[in-house]
Amino acid sequence: MNELGKMLVGIGLLVVVAGALILLASRLGMPLGRLPGDISYKGKNFTFYFPLGTCILISVVLTVVLYLLSRLRR
Repeated sequence: MNELGKMLVGIGLLVVVAGALILLASRLGMPLGRLPGDISYKGKNFTFYFPLGTCILISVVLTVVLYLLSRLRR
């Protein structure tokens, strides 16, 4: 159980850091959520938004970071 607790604390800290980076990016004027490829539809009584371009960018960045971390651990 001790290892599970450490893992949950680590995941929590990672989420806090990710949230802080997103807030910092929005204050610096980075267009996360408004990238080309983000799908937005506004109807009369309905709004649909799916940040496809942002999801792809975040996926690529996380893939590179996790790859580099795995290479450093070897």
